[in-house]
Amino acid sequence: MKVNPEQLIENGYIILKDVVPPSELQRLRDTFETLLDRQKEVWRAERKPDDPPGGVYESSSQPRVFFNEVVDDGTAAAAGFCLHENTLGVSRQLMNGPEAGVALMALMCSPVEDHGPQHWHRDMNPELLAPLGGLQTELLEGGISHTQWNIPLYDDSVFWIVPGSHRRPNTPEEQGRLVTDDRTPLPGSIPVELNAGDGVVYSNLLLHWGSNYSTKLRRTIHLGYRSFEGPTLSYVGHNYWRDDVTRLPGDVGRGFQKFVCLDNHRWDQIEVIFRAILDRDADRFQDALATLHPAGSSRMVSMVLMCRLADKVQKLNRPDIRDLPFEARVEAAREHRLSFQPYEAFAERFTYTETDTIWSHFDRLATVLAADADRFMDRDVSGSRFAYTDMPDFEVEDFIQDWN
Repeated sequence: MKVNPEQLIENGYIILKDVVPPSELQRLRDTFETLLDRQKEVWRAERKPDDPPGGVYESSSQPRVFFNEVVDDGTAAAAGFCLHENTLGVSRQLMNGPEAGVALMALMCSPVEDHGPQHWHRDMNPELLAPLGGLQTELLEGGISHTQWNIPLYDDSVFWIVPGSHRRPNTPEEQGRLVTDDRTPLPGSIPVELNAGDGVVYSNLLLHWGSNYSTKLRRTIHLGYRSFEGPTLSYVGHNYWRDDVTRLPGDVGRGFQKFVCLDNHRWDQIEVIFRAILDRDADRFQDALATLHPAGSSRMVSMVLMCRLADKVQKLNRPDIRDLPFEARVEAAREHRLSFQPYEAFAERFTYTETDTIWSHFDRLATVLAADADRFMDRDVSGSRFAYTDMPDFEVEDFIQDWN
């Protein structure tokens, strides 16, 4: 299956036929139904006192199975599909690096009662990543570093998009609607109508919408991929799966083991950057940053991402946080439970004194970012985050100068 990266950069999405080969569709349906049944058991066991008997499955507007948690040798075909030429292979063609890895593997399911339309959004938070404008500039100048997929096992038209919106900030009309009425079609939006086995691959910076979470049968595979060794650092810096998936048999396990190695190498590269900051070694710092993010024009985006990471590792090494229960540590890092462990492992490479010193060097950049966020965002209104688009008036050289 051949694709054109320029089509994704231009439009923000590509619709592909028969991503699931017709001969494999029923087998994948059966496999994913088995995985959902296993996850239902987990949800029942984990339900809280006030939850319905089925727990999350009965209360969620979109029950979502992170199927790496319930996959085994007998259902390895689900994980194997993530490595297929029509998914991983297509993502490699579209992204800007020679290597690509699975970042997310989930199954989106229909709820047990109607929940109606959800919120228009982009899959990014500028307070956790970088401002939208910086990520968009990076995409346009350095290419795609992350792809996201919806691949329905049954016909699906729930997903809507605003084509081309991944390239620009919200229009004034869009921004007003996101704050006041974000559950109806936006101007210029279209439904993505997919037959069973078809797929849409898209930039998650695109404005998109779950138009109707109804009880109509929905089993849609939801995947994410990130690039490695490309001209820019992928702004999705983690995997929503744990290393135990590498124990699956044959090529599937070996494929995920390769992704673990790629990810470990990236963390090693970031450690070089942090230790150069710790030592105030400007030459080593700039060389390491250029290795991680060769494209010089948007390198400040990676500096913002490093600032966010320095904040996490400093928090995770704090004595008052380090000994908290798992859920509290995840909350302190503002992470998802499935992506949290690599951040904690990275923090353990440093002492608290070291991470505190590193974080102190980011102080002025963090202050500038916080002031910009306060100026553009109303944190009580989720849609307001997308008004925070501008990168800070700050350069890599300013960061180095602050060491002195």
